[in-house]
Amino acid sequence: MVRIDGSQGEGGGQILRTSLSLAAITGQELEIYNVRAGRKQPGLAAQHVTCCLAVAEVCGGRVDGAELDSQAVRLAPGSVAGGEYRFDVGRVRPSAGSACLVLQSILPVLALAPRSSRVVIRGGSDVPWSPVYAYLANTFAPALSRFGIRLAFRRPAAGFYPIGKGCLEAEITPAGPVASINLTQRGELQRAVVASTVADKLPKHILKRQNFAARTLLAAAGLDADSEEYYLESASPGTSCVVSLWYQSGHAGFTALGKRGMPAEEVGSQAASEAVEFIDSEAAVDRHLADQLLLYMVMARGRSQLCTTETTEHLRTNAAVAGQLTGAEIDIREDGRVVVRGVALAAFETD
Repeated sequence: MVRIDGSQGEGGGQILRTSLSLAAITGQELEIYNVRAGRKQPGLAAQHVTCCLAVAEVCGGRVDGAELDSQAVRLAPGSVAGGEYRFDVGRVRPSAGSACLVLQSILPVLALAPRSSRVVIRGGSDVPWSPVYAYLANTFAPALSRFGIRLAFRRPAAGFYPIGKGCLEAEITPAGPVASINLTQRGELQRAVVASTVADKLPKHILKRQNFAARTLLAAAGLDADSEEYYLESASPGTSCVVSLWYQSGHAGFTALGKRGMPAEEVGSQAASEAVEFIDSEAAVDRHLADQLLLYMVMARGRSQLCTTETTEHLRTNAAVAGQLTGAEIDIREDGRVVVRGVALAAFETD
């Protein structure tokens, strides 16, 4: 059994998600202890419990300790088949726990399944401390396609803090062997998109105000951005704005969430100002995307590399856990370059 200390490094939920995903893929029995021990409320919250249950289901395994506030989890993996899955963070406890993070915990596993999968997850779709829907659709998914993994998304309902109850649907086409990537020289900008989401409990004009503010600031920096607007059913009022950038060999996304008393123009400008700051750098991926792609670089065959704006403690912790579970060689440099010698994790075969 592989034992992972959940309090190491950054000490958050990413340790749990990475450990579960890689254990399910490699077939290693896993124990994670001190789960989120350094957090204000240590142990598993609703979204973390859902991650545990979801990974166990998609790998046909058994999980122990998957309950609220638990600080120790054990997973005994089985076999991965792919197919249809449904998960709901609210079944554990009503909350706006992130549906997007639940998806990211099972995605590496289903990316190696012997057939395509369709997943429906209910919970928060646009909430703090996690990637929001438009970031997944316009930044993460295009970047993931470079590994050979294809994702298609829908969001029938938005889920904002504090109630959640959004809905995320994803279709996952496996890669077979995961390809290596090189995202160090980003090349020319191919496309910029501003995507705003507003709950139907708020005035619809907020959409245009957020997008106009973001596009105006981008235009001042010489960028002509496309516009996407989503006015969706939601149990809670809320807004989000995501600016996504596609380069020849790079991807980046920047998110701002609305809150009470915050003008729509400020939300749009906040996302756009972060995008402009990235444009002025020489990086090929944003710092959050670097963290999210690391796992697939480990899974890939051969040498992968990327260049990001900042090597965060989150990234370093993720690398330490991935290295412990797979033996992959991971080199994180102060100049933002990340180099991984992948271990070529094999795709699961049909029974």
